Amino acid sequence: MAEFKEISPNASAGAKLSNWFENRFPSAISGWKYHVSEYYAPKNFNFWYFFGSLALLVLVIQIVTGIFLVMHYKPDAALAFASVEYIMRDVPWGWLMRYMHSTGASAFFVVVYLHMFKGLIYGSYRKPRELVWLFGCSIFLVLMAEAFMGYLLPWGQMSYWGAQVIVNLFSAIPFIGPDLAILIRGDYVVSDATLNRFFSFHVIAVPLVLLGLVVAHLLALHDVGSNNPDGVEIKGPNALKDEQGRPVDGIPFHPYYTVHDLLGVSVFLMAFSAVIFFAPEFGGYFLEYNNFIPADPLKTPAHIAPVWYFTPYYSMLRAVTSQMVYALVAIAVVAAAVVILRGRLPGLVKIGVAVVTAIAIALLLAIDAKFWGVVVMGGAVIILFFLPWLDASPVKSIRYRPGWHKWVYGVFVVNFLVLGYLGVQPPSPGGERIAQLGTLFYFGFFLLMPWWSRLGEFKPVPERITFAAH
Repeated sequence: MAEFKEISPNASAGAKLSNWFENRFPSAISGWKYHVSEYYAPKNFNFWYFFGSLALLVLVIQIVTGIFLVMHYKPDAALAFASVEYIMRDVPWGWLMRYMHSTGASAFFVVVYLHMFKGLIYGSYRKPRELVWLFGCSIFLVLMAEAFMGYLLPWGQMSYWGAQVIVNLFSAIPFIGPDLAILIRGDYVVSDATLNRFFSFHVIAVPLVLLGLVVAHLLALHDVGSNNPDGVEIKGPNALKDEQGRPVDGIPFHPYYTVHDLLGVSVFLMAFSAVIFFAPEFGGYFLEYNNFIPADPLKTPAHIAPVWYFTPYYSMLRAVTSQMVYALVAIAVVAAAVVILRGRLPGLVKIGVAVVTAIAIALLLAIDAKFWGVVVMGGAVIILFFLPWLDASPVKSIRYRPGWHKWVYGVFVVNFLVLGYLGVQPPSPGGERIAQLGTLFYFGFFLLMPWWSRLGEFKPVPERITFAAH
C-alpha cells in the first residue's frame, strides 16, 4: 500500500479534497497526468486535429441518447415502429433524443471521415503509429456494423428493405453464403428474429467492442505520441528535449489543447444543433422519407439505397457487373505482363506471377459477379488496414511531398464524393460507367501507392516543427 501524502492544515478545501482522493485512488491521478496534464503534444496542431476529440464527443452523445431511447423502444416487429412514434410524439423530449441520435449517427461518420483524412494527408499511419492506425480502422469497421444494425431498428420501409438487400449479399458467398445469410437473419427473411438479433448487438455487444477499441486507440496513441502537420517526431530517442526531459516542441495537452478543443466543440455543437432543430432529416439524407412509413414486406420501395455514409461502398458494389469483371481480367493480364516482361525478377518468381494471375482470372470468370461486388465492397474498407505498408514516400506529411501529390489526394476525395452521390441515385448506364471508373481509381490509388508515392521531388523536412503563435 502506498504511503499517504500529508497536506498542510491551512490548504484550501479543493486541495484537501484532491489530496484525499489521490491517497485513495493514486492510479487515477497518475493516469490523468500521463494521458492529459503531463501528456506533451506537438504545439503546431491545426483545425484538422479537432476531429479526434469531436469523435469522442459524438460517441458520448450516442451512448447517452441511446440509453434514453432504449427505455421506451420495443424490439418487436409488431411494435417497433409504433414505439418510435411513441418516443417522437408522447415521451417528454423524446423527439429530441431521437433526433440527436439519428443526427449523431451521421455526425459520427462526418468527423470520423475527416479524422481519417487528416491521418491520410499527414502520414499519421506511418512508423511508429501503425498500430494506432490499425485500431482506428477497426473502429471504423465496427462503427459501420453498429450503424447498419441500428438502421434496422426503426422498422420503417427503408430500414426493412435496406437490411434485406445487405443481408442477402452474404448469400453470394460460395458454399457458405445461403447458410450465413440465414444465420444473420435468424429466419429466411428479415423478420422479428432479425430485429431482436440486431437490437442486442446494437445495444450491448458492438458498443462494448467499440469502447474497447477506442481505449486501445488512445492508449496506443499516447504511448508513441501524436503526429503533427510537419511529421516531425517530438518523442523518442532522437527528439529534442529540455533539461527535464520534456519535448521542446511540445506543450501539455491540458490546459492548452483542452481549451483549444473547446473551440472545435463549440462550432460543432452549433452546427449539430442547427441540424437537429431545423433540418433533422437533412433533405432525406440523415433520415429517409421512406423510413417514416411502417415496414411492409409486400411493398418494395421504388429505389433502395443505404444511408449516405455507406453509399460510396454501395456504389462500388453496384459497379461490379459482368462487364466490369472482364475489365478486371484485362487489367490482371496487363499487370502480369508488365511484371513478367519488364520486372527484374528471378525466373521462378515470374512463373509464380503467371500461375497466380491464371488462377485469379479463372476465379473471376467462374464465380458470379455479384460475389465479386461483395468482395470489392469489403475490400474497399479492408485495404485501409494496409496503408502503413503501401505508402513508400520518404516523408510523412503532405507539406513536404511534391505538389502534384496534393492533386492526387484531391482527386481521390472528389472521386469518393462522386461515388457517394451515385450510391444515392437510382441505377443508370451512365452512372454505372462513372462508378466503375471511380472504383478502379479508388483501388488504384492504394495498390499503386508503393510506386507513385516515391515519385517526384520532395522538400527537406525541418529538424523541428514549424510553429507560429496565434
